[in-house]
Amino acid sequence: MARQRDNSTQSDDHNARGIELADRGWFDEAIREFQRALELDPKAAHAHDNLATVLAEKGQLLDALYEYVEALKADPQSPTAHHYLASFLAGRGYDLAIGLYRRALDLEHDFPDAHLNLAMALEERGYLDEALLELTTAQQQAPDDELIHHELACCLIDLERYPEAIGHLKRIIKGHPQHVEAYVDLGIAYTAQGFYAEAEATLTKAVEIDSHDFASHYHLAALYSTWGRTSEALDHLEVAATHDREKVRLWLRDDRLFDPLRTHERYVKLLA
Repeated sequence: MARQRDNSTQSDDHNARGIELADRGWFDEAIREFQRALELDPKAAHAHDNLATVLAEKGQLLDALYEYVEALKADPQSPTAHHYLASFLAGRGYDLAIGLYRRALDLEHDFPDAHLNLAMALEERGYLDEALLELTTAQQQAPDDELIHHELACCLIDLERYPEAIGHLKRIIKGHPQHVEAYVDLGIAYTAQGFYAEAEATLTKAVEIDSHDFASHYHLAALYSTWGRTSEALDHLEVAATHDREKVRLWLRDDRLFDPLRTHERYVKLLA
């Protein structure tokens, strides 16, 4: 028992030194102190957490994740261990996923699903050009995969490369004539290009396929707002709101297509 207490005390001393070194930015030295603390007391949850934090600062995200999990295993009732792991996943989740997807592709490049999921993680981080490269590779490896085609089209829309997006979306619709999301995205691309009649026909088709689809009504409203057809815009916006009023309010906040409606009584009532 005395030996255990002695090890625990020495572990705490190394942990404290590690914290001091980390605060000074001496991460490699801090890592050695935390590792020494864990050699003396493998169940020191705080040392696992501190080691994980420094590893994350150095960009060693997979190693950091391992240490956060070890901290939780060492003390499953620790609120701080739960908090640190949650904070790491919330702040570094996409970066961790990107690193793991890249590792998977290093091991097997001909892996279209990994290219697709890497692209989606890159899009979430705002790396659209890199995402497009991954999606293009995924499409080359799986040319008939509808999900890859659709995600590629969405990425092209985000990059404002509308003619290319339109081509992909038309191919999707040809093979999947009931694909509501493809019709909606095609309508978005047409609207951005100023092809209002084509956008109207496409978005109307989406509504015909699924009259309860929130996005179809919302983007049809956006088209009509831009087109100066106020009453029709408000009609569809109100229908969208019956399906998800909070989402309507959230989307309207930064959507410049609805600027012509901002002072209209019916529009103001939607946001009330």
